[in-house]
Amino acid sequence: MRSRSILGTLVLCLLPALPAWAEDKALEERVKKLEQMLEEREQREREGIPPGVERPELIRPETPPEEPGVGPLPEVGRERRAETQPALSFGSTGSGRLVYAKPFVSAPKAIVGGYMDFQFRTHRQRSIENGFGGLNSNFDQQRFVPFIYADITEHVKFAAEIEIEHGIREEGGPDREIEFGLEFAHIDYLIKEPFNLRAGVLLLPIGKFNLLHDSPLNDLTDRPLVSQLIIPSTVAETGAGFYGSFYPGRTGKVDYEFYVTTGPCGYDPDGTPTINEQSGTRGARQRKCAADDGFDINNGKAVVGRLAYSPMLGVEVAGSGYYGNAAPSGGSFGSNYNPLSIMAIDWTIQRGPFELIGEAAWAYARHNSRAVTGNTIGFAPGSLLTGLGGLNPLGIPPQRMSGFYIQGNYHFMPSFLAKLSPKRFGEGSTFTAVVRYDRVNTNLDFGGGQGDLEQISFGLNYRPIEDAVFKVSYQYQPQAFNPNTGERVHDSAFVISAATYF
Repeated sequence: MRSRSILGTLVLCLLPALPAWAEDKALEERVKKLEQMLEEREQREREGIPPGVERPELIRPETPPEEPGVGPLPEVGRERRAETQPALSFGSTGSGRLVYAKPFVSAPKAIVGGYMDFQFRTHRQRSIENGFGGLNSNFDQQRFVPFIYADITEHVKFAAEIEIEHGIREEGGPDREIEFGLEFAHIDYLIKEPFNLRAGVLLLPIGKFNLLHDSPLNDLTDRPLVSQLIIPSTVAETGAGFYGSFYPGRTGKVDYEFYVTTGPCGYDPDGTPTINEQSGTRGARQRKCAADDGFDINNGKAVVGRLAYSPMLGVEVAGSGYYGNAAPSGGSFGSNYNPLSIMAIDWTIQRGPFELIGEAAWAYARHNSRAVTGNTIGFAPGSLLTGLGGLNPLGIPPQRMSGFYIQGNYHFMPSFLAKLSPKRFGEGSTFTAVVRYDRVNTNLDFGGGQGDLEQISFGLNYRPIEDAVFKVSYQYQPQAFNPNTGERVHDSAFVISAATYF
């Protein structure tokens, strides 16, 4: 009884203080919520997530998926593997069913997607190459590219892209262009965000466009000239290395990649250089090498890397470089060391509906203009190669080349269209006006402008959603190349295309 009296007295004494105590408690909770919101906002800025966009890890389907393999990949890769996947074994029986004795049948981890594009183009000159004298206009289903992505475990990732170019064809042309092949295929082992491992067929981080070259992503149909001739997008090589990101300061971000790869293939089996004025460095890609299975031609390796800095959301500048021996060595070729080096810078500036992007690159194929040891084309080793085609009068292969592009984009949606047809021009739809200036010189060693290319492109595209785009563009080409005649010409082109992810 006495205890109850004491408790009652204490409660009566505390009653006047309860409102103030509750007010202090509410204030403390509001302060904590504000601190949490500020911390989350800073984290979103570091990760480059725009305001109003939900974090990918927080997005969940409204209803649970009914079939395995549907939903966020980390759940599929981690939970299914730990709980239900049997150990791999040769103990499976039944010859007809052995083809199904695969781990992904019972525990699917991969998703398949991709993109395709289609275009119609018409030129003033007969500069579309077809092997029969050239065309002024043509339809072309240029690329069909399936993607395969998988989370094997929480730390092991797989990604691959299969490229089918000009799919109506059954085989490549005389330049050994591969019409069907792996664009990239690699395995990642994630350690921490600042340091992760990667190995396989790698997209080389030379510039930014080689890494982000998908047709639905880009606002013009044709790739920049510098990304066709100086950095031969898409360029990939087998190799291994590491990549990562870290965050200096409150809003800054640094991304890097570094790999050791097979290296370039700068010569045909007879010693003819594959780097020339007409195609730039494209002939030196590993995918076009005459070596068996695209193997190393000189028992040497290349190094490649890219370092990008973003001081704030929407701004990035990066530098990249590539270096490797392009000459064959061993066998009848003896020992040759003719390295190919490519240096590049790229930039991205986004502010509201405006974007300013671009890239510049310089290539140096040292001693590309001189014969290598063991050649069978009739030149003494080290002597100057002449008469091997090309655009300069002496037919000397180039050593130095450079190029750049600068592109401005403006995204908009006319309000009258949104009112006229909200289903077609509503939220998620956009128009983009584009202007791009391209300039390339594939032979800086020889004066006279024989290696010059110049192009100004004006474009307009419509995206019903971000994943699909319809494009129209006009290209003014005061200095262009006609592959049918091997001459520089004054040309212009009108291009219509469509591209979509699927």
